[in-house]
Amino acid sequence: MKNCYTTVLVSLTTLISSAQAQVSLAQDKWTIGTQQQWVDNTFVHKDVEIKNGQVTSNAKTIMVKSHLKVFENKRNAAAITINQSSEWANWQPATSVGPMNLRGAPVALQVAPGNYWMFGLYKAPKEKFDAESIEIKGFDEPLVTTPYPNVFNAPVGLKKTEKGYHAWHSKDFINWVHYGPVSDRKGRWMTTAEYVDGKAYLYYDFPNDQDPHLIIDDDLTDGKIGKRYGMVFKDPSHGSDTAIIRDLDGKFHLIYEDWSPIDASRHAWDSPLAGHAVSEDGKGNFKILAPAVDERTQPTGKFSEYLHPHWLKEDPANYTGKTYTGTATYHGIKPGEKVAFGEYEIHQPAQNAYGDWAAIAIGGQYYLFSDFDPATSHPKKSPMSVAWFTSSSIDKPFTFSGQIGRGHPDPDIIFAEGEFYLVTQRPTDFVSPGPWVESVDVRAGVDTDGNGGVDKWIDWHEVKEHYAAIPGFSKQIAKTPARLDLSGLPPGYGFQFELRITDTTDNPSKPIIDTVELIFN
Repeated sequence: MKNCYTTVLVSLTTLISSAQAQVSLAQDKWTIGTQQQWVDNTFVHKDVEIKNGQVTSNAKTIMVKSHLKVFENKRNAAAITINQSSEWANWQPATSVGPMNLRGAPVALQVAPGNYWMFGLYKAPKEKFDAESIEIKGFDEPLVTTPYPNVFNAPVGLKKTEKGYHAWHSKDFINWVHYGPVSDRKGRWMTTAEYVDGKAYLYYDFPNDQDPHLIIDDDLTDGKIGKRYGMVFKDPSHGSDTAIIRDLDGKFHLIYEDWSPIDASRHAWDSPLAGHAVSEDGKGNFKILAPAVDERTQPTGKFSEYLHPHWLKEDPANYTGKTYTGTATYHGIKPGEKVAFGEYEIHQPAQNAYGDWAAIAIGGQYYLFSDFDPATSHPKKSPMSVAWFTSSSIDKPFTFSGQIGRGHPDPDIIFAEGEFYLVTQRPTDFVSPGPWVESVDVRAGVDTDGNGGVDKWIDWHEVKEHYAAIPGFSKQIAKTPARLDLSGLPPGYGFQFELRITDTTDNPSKPIIDTVELIFN
């Protein structure tokens, strides 16, 4: 162990009472994880904090040693599993990871390992460029160079393009091939995407911040717009900016901004309330459920209005405008202009606001990423950033987990090439290996003769979680737990384990142990 590390020994001295120490042969697991178990049965060192049923420390390295678990008859240990906190703070900044000629809010989509797509508005070169034909490994057709590093045009990407969202494809998350438009100008407010049975489900707001619409595209490489399904969800509150994620049963879950409790025009077009709706096929018939995020303050029973600069201009057939009576230009609307308004209930005190949602699930744990416009918003003191929330189920409320970055992000999340990428409309994106924070070493020992002491220890091994895309799902990621095989230990009357936990990160994250579980045969 390095001398610069602070070593703390945490001895779990009395994990169970003497009456509980003798367990029946039918018991096949030993779990430590509740707040009461950690507090009642742990020697708490000054550098160790036990909070919410978890063990953590600000020290660089700590040791955790359990009491000897005693059995009446000999048992065989099978494995030990360590679970960390569901917090996910080990994000590192990265230069924009998508194609450099994509602008606007990026939408990311993993179809399968080695098959990644990003959608955004197309940025045409400002100056003339002498393009050359080039062959890229993995792409059958000849491609054409662009002025942007690692960005190429497919033949269809050279055609006159629509002013909506375009598609870029990558097989390594480094090189990107532009295939042209997937929506027209009407669909330029694209918010989220899913992939089902060979078809891309592309959702966009129309007008901006209103009513998700759908295009289903069965060939993203043809430079043509897919089948338009029109409006699939009538947003009851305005806001939209949705995330779509399919659960493992195939149902489509839609997370949307609900502007009913806030003047969103003064809070980055975000809200403290995120609605949740579900559909069997994602094409309509969304049923509204309990909110996914609800950080509303107290309602006052008073109502007011805000204007939206796009609704009447983009969809005059469905919006009735009224005169803006302000004395100065506001959101591009001049005094005396006709504009559409929305209504909201005034809440007090000031509220945090979130929006532009994105979603992913890892081993059944769900995460939502969003804009974060704090109630005390100030460009220098408390600027906008990315926030994320987590829940053990898509059907349970999400809780705030952390924030990162600066500026209005409009984020999306994708798993690619073994890493998680948080892509934004800012110059800086973020990358993470996943929620697991390194490092955790573990060993276990056995009392073979029943004398109350360990006779044999297995060697120290580092353990960690591993992640992989689930076939057929774009946003469901499988998790292999951090587990050590103990079948090499001989049978015995008692078992003990030790953890050596070292914070190896250079970011705000740190290893936080949630549960330890030993499995016996």
